Amino acid sequence: MARTLFILNDPPYGTERSYNGLRLAGALARRDGQQVRVFLMGDAASCAIAGQKTPNGYYNLERMIAVVTRKEGQVAVCGTCMDGRGIPEAMLTEGSRRSTLEELADWTLWAEQVLVF
Repeated sequence: MARTLFILNDPPYGTERSYNGLRLAGALARRDGQQVRVFLMGDAASCAIAGQKTPNGYYNLERMIAVVTRKEGQVAVCGTCMDGRGIPEAMLTEGSRRSTLEELADWTLWAEQVLVF
């Protein structure tokens, strides 16, 4: 089983790095024999806010996170980054959860590949 960790740093909208990282994470998660974990830190913590309203035809990162978690992927959000941005755990989208830098360290050791966006 291949193990890939994605670390996202950019905000959900304004650049396309988090969008592209979640696109790739979702594509890998849909394949057999793949284990995917996504860690959101810095401005990417906002990617996991529930209730995102985007115009028709525009990507929605909340739905993209759901693709990863439906396929048994894990999505964690840096707690320090959440606190710095005033994001309480109750605001996180289903399937994502508050986490720590220690867990990111553990996930980094777990992963065969680490991709940073």
